[in-house]
Amino acid sequence: MMAAELSRRQWLALAAGAGSALSLPARWAQSAQRPVQRLITVGGAVTEVVYALGAQSLLVATDTTSLYPEAANRTPKVGYLRQLSAEGLLSLRPDAIVGAAEAGPAIVLEQVRAAGVRVELIAADHSFAEVLRKVQTVGRITGREGQAQTLVTQLKAQWAQVQSTVAQAQRKPKALFILSHSGAPLVAGRGTAAHALLSLAGAQNVVQQFEGYRPLTAEAMAAAAPDVLVNSTQGIEALGGVDAFWRRPELALTPAFARKALVMMEASQLLGFGPRLPEAVSQLHSQMLKVTA
Repeated sequence: MMAAELSRRQWLALAAGAGSALSLPARWAQSAQRPVQRLITVGGAVTEVVYALGAQSLLVATDTTSLYPEAANRTPKVGYLRQLSAEGLLSLRPDAIVGAAEAGPAIVLEQVRAAGVRVELIAADHSFAEVLRKVQTVGRITGREGQAQTLVTQLKAQWAQVQSTVAQAQRKPKALFILSHSGAPLVAGRGTAAHALLSLAGAQNVVQQFEGYRPLTAEAMAAAAPDVLVNSTQGIEALGGVDAFWRRPELALTPAFARKALVMMEASQLLGFGPRLPEAVSQLHSQMLKVTA
């Protein structure tokens, strides 16, 4: 109760525009030095790393994007990583919260920090380096630095092999990534995880004219002329399955339609940029070449 009251007083002072930076509780400064005993992860890839390092016994909760490995589904959930609640997080008495860069809202995380909880968000740039940052950060916070270094070494070896395979490919398929987990389908432009993944897997993203995810008209899709379409298994299920997906009229205007050239993979592996990234890139690369042969 005292921690919750302290959090509210401090946050109100900050919101009122106090002239100086908010003084951190002494216990927050000390928490960075203490071993973590109660950990919350927000972001599926971060949770994957916890399990990969054998630190899952520290988990008191994860967010709803933490679906892998299967054991992560059985952890208490704090909600979607972009819609966290300070009350919900603090009720679990965590020592630390580690998450993806998009976790929030920011005001909630500031409240949690002010209550003395260590909060670390890992910068995202949709690269292999991002994967290594996640491994190293989780290793440091959980006291598994040795295990983290071993995993980093393994991942670097896997990544070198994947990069070599992609570089030797004779073709760069023209690909379109469709996001269809909910609502109207969107396509991935520049600056997205999907765009980065297509590039890493040796494909050319046919959507270059905008950043982010947007709807694409039938005319624009025909003009883009993708050889292959990429989606997640969850996205295909949301559209009613593979047969229903191909019945969408706008797809009939693409070269991919003639071959029924579709590659789908589980969403957290496909877009998570976690420790399964080398496997995801290798699988996506080989499947795109196969369906466009």
